[in-house]
Amino acid sequence: MATATVPAAQLEFSEADGQARLRALGPWTVRSVGNLESSIDDAIAKVAGATVIDLSGIEHIDTAGAWLLTRLERGLRAKEASVTIEGASDNAQRLLGALDPAERDVPKSPPPVGAALELVEGIGRTMYLSWEDLLSGLNLLGGVTRGLVKAIGNPKRLRITSIVFHIDRTGLRAVPIITLMSLLIGAIIAQQSAFQLRAFGAEIFSVDLVGILVLREIGVLLTAIMIAGRSGSAITAEIGSMKMREEIDALSVIGVDPVEVLIMPRIVGLVIALPMLVFLADMAALVGAGLVSWVYIGLSPEAFIDRVRDAVAFNTLVVGLIKAPFMALIVGIIAASEGLAVRGSAASLGQHTTAAVVKSIFMVIVVDGLFALYFAAVNY
Repeated sequence: MATATVPAAQLEFSEADGQARLRALGPWTVRSVGNLESSIDDAIAKVAGATVIDLSGIEHIDTAGAWLLTRLERGLRAKEASVTIEGASDNAQRLLGALDPAERDVPKSPPPVGAALELVEGIGRTMYLSWEDLLSGLNLLGGVTRGLVKAIGNPKRLRITSIVFHIDRTGLRAVPIITLMSLLIGAIIAQQSAFQLRAFGAEIFSVDLVGILVLREIGVLLTAIMIAGRSGSAITAEIGSMKMREEIDALSVIGVDPVEVLIMPRIVGLVIALPMLVFLADMAALVGAGLVSWVYIGLSPEAFIDRVRDAVAFNTLVVGLIKAPFMALIVGIIAASEGLAVRGSAASLGQHTTAAVVKSIFMVIVVDGLFALYFAAVNY
């Protein structure tokens, strides 16, 4: 049996008295407009000035044909040509009117923005979003505190297995990289201190400098930064993936608090693990400094230990350990907050994971500076 041939749609071009006229002919339906793409592109390229689109020759039209007419109209208006549509049937008018009017208007180019204004706008947007981040973090902190209070009242609610698991992931598995990093940092600080003090014949004081600097500031700061990049990003990615797959919404539907189940064990694990990692980092840094002092300035390990014991008081070690839980809390809250802010796309997950690491590192440095000012003010 022979297949009936569908007549092709056409677009004729004519020009008279300085006015272009485009006449649509035939059925403008999804089965017949396949050959009109090139005709529409040619018409948009050659037409300029006032233009009339005559639809009186259209036999049938559907949404596909109406969309092509809208595309033709937008292309002409983009060239700043005045366009008039005439001869449209009731069906054609209904279909054209059903399309979004915004699709039929040529969007205006955004006004140019100078570099200075763009910088000010970015700063303002960042400050505004910082207030939202603060509220989100306080909300999470309140949820975690409420979960801990419930767990104290009913110990069965405390997820010991989950907490131990996260202590292992955050603390035990981070031991190699934290130890190696701290060992190298302590060695570098000792070498540079001895090199600079050699001109004054005071190389021995490099031990004092390394001991105080590592135990009070560098050990806890670098460990917190490393944990922010290692564990903070993992927390954001895990919670963000759960948010994308609607697992968090499912927990809420069945009556389980996502903060108590997902976020509290991670934050508690961080708070417990980070002080232990800081102590390990301090010891590794002192070992690295002792090795460099032995090789570089000829100070024996026994003499190095005696010098550290005389130069560093016990409160110097305590200062670094006091900071660690607060920094762990900051990293955990920021990471969880960014994870809950993820929307349903891989791009959103990547953006919030990056934001979690950047914000955590920034806040860790700020908090370390505030602690340094406070301990200096109280002379501790």
